[in-house]
Amino acid sequence: MKKVVLFAFNGEVMCFVHVLLNALDMEAKGWEVGVVIEGAATKLVPALAHADNPMHGLYKKVKDAGLIWAACKACSQKMGVLEAVIAEGLPLGEDMNGHPGMAAYLERGFELITF
Repeated sequence: MKKVVLFAFNGEVMCFVHVLLNALDMEAKGWEVGVVIEGAATKLVPALAHADNPMHGLYKKVKDAGLIWAACKACSQKMGVLEAVIAEGLPLGEDMNGHPGMAAYLERGFELITF
Protein backbone atom coordinates (compact mmCIF):
# COMPACT_ATOMS: atom_id res chain seq x y z
CA MET A 1 0.00 0.00 0.00
CA LYS A 2 1.23 3.49 -0.84
CA LYS A 3 1.81 5.81 2.13
CA VAL A 4 1.89 9.55 1.44
CA VAL A 5 1.85 12.71 3.54
CA LEU A 6 1.01 15.97 1.79
CA PHE A 7 2.70 18.93 3.48
CA ALA A 8 0.88 22.14 2.54
CA PHE A 9 3.02 25.25 3.11
CA ASN A 10 1.63 27.55 0.42
CA GLY A 11 -1.02 29.98 1.66
CA GLU A 12 -2.68 30.34 -1.76
CA VAL A 13 -6.15 28.82 -1.65
CA MET A 14 -6.00 27.26 -5.13
CA CYS A 15 -2.79 25.46 -4.23
CA PHE A 16 -4.38 24.19 -1.03
CA VAL A 17 -7.44 23.00 -2.96
CA HIS A 18 -5.13 20.72 -4.94
CA VAL A 19 -3.76 19.30 -1.70
CA LEU A 20 -7.30 18.49 -0.59
CA LEU A 21 -8.27 17.01 -3.95
CA ASN A 22 -5.17 14.84 -4.07
CA ALA A 23 -5.75 13.60 -0.52
CA LEU A 24 -9.27 12.48 -1.42
CA ASP A 25 -8.11 10.91 -4.68
CA MET A 26 -5.32 8.96 -3.00
CA GLU A 27 -7.63 7.78 -0.24
CA ALA A 28 -10.17 6.63 -2.85
CA LYS A 29 -7.39 4.57 -4.45
CA GLY A 30 -6.76 2.82 -1.13
CA TRP A 31 -3.62 4.71 -0.16
CA GLU A 32 -2.78 5.70 3.39
CA VAL A 33 -2.70 9.48 3.08
CA GLY A 34 -2.70 12.50 5.33
CA VAL A 35 -2.40 16.26 5.14
CA VAL A 36 -0.14 18.40 7.30
CA ILE A 37 -0.94 22.12 7.23
CA GLU A 38 2.22 24.20 7.63
CA GLY A 39 3.50 27.73 7.16
CA ALA A 40 1.25 30.26 5.45
CA ALA A 41 -1.33 27.54 4.67
CA THR A 42 -2.42 27.62 8.32
CA LYS A 43 -4.05 31.01 7.71
CA LEU A 44 -6.53 29.32 5.35
CA VAL A 45 -8.17 27.31 8.14
CA PRO A 46 -10.49 30.04 9.51
CA ALA A 47 -11.68 31.01 6.03
CA LEU A 48 -12.33 27.42 4.93
CA ALA A 49 -14.15 26.68 8.19
CA HIS A 50 -16.94 29.10 7.21
CA ALA A 51 -19.86 27.39 5.50
CA ASP A 52 -20.24 30.29 3.06
CA ASN A 53 -16.72 29.78 1.67
CA PRO A 54 -16.92 28.17 -1.82
CA MET A 55 -14.22 25.64 -0.79
CA HIS A 56 -15.77 24.80 2.58
CA GLY A 57 -17.41 21.59 1.33
CA LEU A 58 -14.13 20.20 0.03
CA TYR A 59 -12.26 21.17 3.22
CA LYS A 60 -15.02 19.63 5.38
CA LYS A 61 -14.96 16.40 3.38
CA VAL A 62 -11.20 16.02 3.94
CA LYS A 63 -11.47 17.03 7.60
CA ASP A 64 -14.42 14.70 8.27
CA ALA A 65 -12.51 11.83 6.62
CA GLY A 66 -9.75 12.31 9.21
CA LEU A 67 -7.19 13.13 6.53
CA ILE A 68 -5.87 16.28 8.23
CA TRP A 69 -3.24 14.78 10.46
CA ALA A 70 -1.73 18.00 11.81
CA ALA A 71 -1.68 21.76 11.66
CA CYS A 72 1.55 23.42 12.69
CA LYS A 73 1.21 24.90 16.16
CA ALA A 74 4.06 27.41 15.77
CA CYS A 75 2.94 28.62 12.34
CA SER A 76 -0.70 28.83 13.43
CA GLN A 77 0.44 31.02 16.31
CA LYS A 78 2.64 33.16 14.03
CA MET A 79 -0.17 33.58 11.48
CA GLY A 80 -2.61 34.56 14.24
CA VAL A 81 -4.95 31.60 13.68
CA LEU A 82 -4.08 29.22 16.53
CA GLU A 83 -7.44 29.72 18.26
CA ALA A 84 -9.30 29.02 14.99
CA VAL A 85 -7.23 25.88 14.35
CA ILE A 86 -7.97 24.64 17.86
CA ALA A 87 -11.67 25.52 17.46
CA GLU A 88 -11.72 23.42 14.28
CA GLY A 89 -10.46 20.47 16.29
CA LEU A 90 -7.41 19.97 14.09
CA PRO A 91 -4.54 18.05 15.68
CA LEU A 92 -1.59 20.31 16.44
CA GLY A 93 1.80 19.24 15.12
CA GLU A 94 4.58 20.42 17.40
CA ASP A 95 7.08 17.58 17.81
CA MET A 96 9.92 19.55 16.15
CA ASN A 97 10.37 22.78 18.12
CA GLY A 98 6.68 23.63 17.76
CA HIS A 99 6.43 22.41 14.16
CA PRO A 100 5.35 19.00 12.81
CA GLY A 101 8.52 17.19 11.85
CA MET A 102 8.89 15.17 8.67
CA ALA A 103 11.32 12.60 10.05
CA ALA A 104 8.68 10.62 11.95
CA TYR A 105 6.70 10.12 8.73
CA LEU A 106 9.81 9.10 6.79
CA GLU A 107 10.76 6.64 9.52
CA ARG A 108 7.31 5.04 9.12
CA GLY A 109 7.78 4.62 5.36
CA PHE A 110 5.75 7.59 4.13
CA GLU A 111 6.58 9.49 0.98
CA LEU A 112 6.46 13.26 1.52
CA ILE A 113 5.04 15.65 -1.04
CA THR A 114 5.24 19.38 -0.37
CA PHE A 115 3.02 22.09 -1.77
